[in-house]
Amino acid sequence: MTAADFPPVHEARAALGRLLFYDKILSGNRNISCGTCHHHDHAGGDGLSLGIGEGGAGVAQDRSAGEGRARIEKRVPRNAPALFNLGAREVRVLFHDGRLSRSDRYGVGFDTPAEERLPQGLSSPLAAQALFPLTSEVEMAGSPEENEVAVAAYDRIDRVWPILAKRVRTIPAYGARLVDAFDDLDHPSDATIVHVAEALAAFIDAEWRSYDSRYDLWLAGEARLSSAEHRGRRLFFGKAGCAACHGSKFFTDQAFHALALPPFGPGRTRRFDPYARDLGRMGQTDLLADAYRFRTPALRNVALTAPYGHNGAYPTLEGIVRHHLDPMRALEDWRREAAALPEAPWLAARDFVAFEDRREMQRLTRRVDVRPLALSDGEIEDLVAFLGALTGGDSVKGRLGRPAAVPSGLPVD
Repeated sequence: MTAADFPPVHEARAALGRLLFYDKILSGNRNISCGTCHHHDHAGGDGLSLGIGEGGAGVAQDRSAGEGRARIEKRVPRNAPALFNLGAREVRVLFHDGRLSRSDRYGVGFDTPAEERLPQGLSSPLAAQALFPLTSEVEMAGSPEENEVAVAAYDRIDRVWPILAKRVRTIPAYGARLVDAFDDLDHPSDATIVHVAEALAAFIDAEWRSYDSRYDLWLAGEARLSSAEHRGRRLFFGKAGCAACHGSKFFTDQAFHALALPPFGPGRTRRFDPYARDLGRMGQTDLLADAYRFRTPALRNVALTAPYGHNGAYPTLEGIVRHHLDPMRALEDWRREAAALPEAPWLAARDFVAFEDRREMQRLTRRVDVRPLALSDGEIEDLVAFLGALTGGDSVKGRLGRPAAVPSGLPVD
């Protein structure tokens, strides 16, 4: 991987996106930002199995589920994904279930939950993806009884974005930066949500590019790997079969696979599905063959992005590696204490409904795309060592970092 795998960095847009990324002005109740769940101090994540979105307080493991009328109504259904290399030209599908992909299906360049209502002019999957947490009740929008953004989201998804774009462009400091960053803008009043999304994407892309790990430097002949890392590399690309799904230079095939990870949380259910479960890719395609399949995650800096799995079921790399090697045994041995879930007593009765449902567990275990493989404890240690060699240098903390303040004047997490 080199800089050629990415679009040119647009510094003015990235600088603007950095402020927007940490500005709570983009949330319905002005109380959460993108950076709350994708924080610099936690390698672009939050360290939780399932995030605490709108209504919570604090960051990462110190984040609480809120209290009183403001407390959360449910957890974010899936683990906050890492942000490394999402702006690369090769990226064609995003989200754990792939509900956003490059496509001409709706005449807007992408296949997304907004269908033909997605704004025209978005340049990349990353820019399109940036729009959707803003519309989610549990992530950033809030409840309809609380604010106009949530009311709009409840009505029709594309009615959210003009409200937020106006919030941004009418702040003088943002208006000036928008005009400076985009050649098609003569006046702040012309700015739309597309400009906001493009700025966010420019920042995420430039901030978390990762191709400077010791493994990358080893490939270039500029660094050495330890004996354990070399053994792990040979296992990864050979006997262990990891490269079957993680074999590209981005360490993902961008495809979907079922691993029978322990189910918990509210799940990302379909509108007509009464169960608190997560069907993965099937939730988008309605194809039984896609049941419980999730997108293969990329692995650069993976040692920094625990917990692991689409729902953060495993707190350690060793745990998720062992699950891949024998999903049925790992599922049987898994204990709910492994899940990093901030305390929310009013949700406790629902947190593990799927895990306790015998029929749901039978359905889950019928869909497994990997075969058991016996590796010694030493070989597993070597695999984990190699994964550690994928940790980057400058990419770990980002180029620009977290801003001390944002133009809205709202507090920065």
